[in-house]
Amino acid sequence: MTHTVPNITFALRQGDELTEAGGCPIGGEFVFKTSEDLFADKKIIVFSLPGAFTPTCSTQQLPRFEQQFDEFQALGIDEIYCISVNDAFVMNEWARHLGIKNVKVLPDGNGDFTRMMGMLVAKTGIGFGYRSHRYAMIINNLVVEALFEEAGKEDNHPADPYTVSSPENVMKYLKG
Repeated sequence: MTHTVPNITFALRQGDELTEAGGCPIGGEFVFKTSEDLFADKKIIVFSLPGAFTPTCSTQQLPRFEQQFDEFQALGIDEIYCISVNDAFVMNEWARHLGIKNVKVLPDGNGDFTRMMGMLVAKTGIGFGYRSHRYAMIINNLVVEALFEEAGKEDNHPADPYTVSSPENVMKYLKG
């Protein structure tokens, strides 16, 4: 079953610079982009995960999509986006910390996109509040072409499965 992705507004940060004293990058501004602004007229991969600076997300999922970016482009993918229920400052710092240059991070600070995708789950048992269930999808001009959803989509699921939404699995689908 195919469906159109929700058209929400993402609050991005652009132009922030690290200060000599360190700390939070400052000096930029909020830039607001809708799903249509970002996803229309493109074939893209979007993957979503429970949180920035968390183990599986930081050591496997985001870095591996980054490492395989060129191979995905060779298969017709225009962009790859990583969505998490985190704010723009956290998402940008996470990408900077990991040296991410090609995958674009999208903050879903209010969880609107995640909720409207039906992927918002409670992770209150570990103090995370509400976060995204782990999944990936291929979107072709705003329409979900393929969805790769991990098992265990339920509030406070005790495990964090990571196989179905891996870049290797998405790549396998694209190669037919």
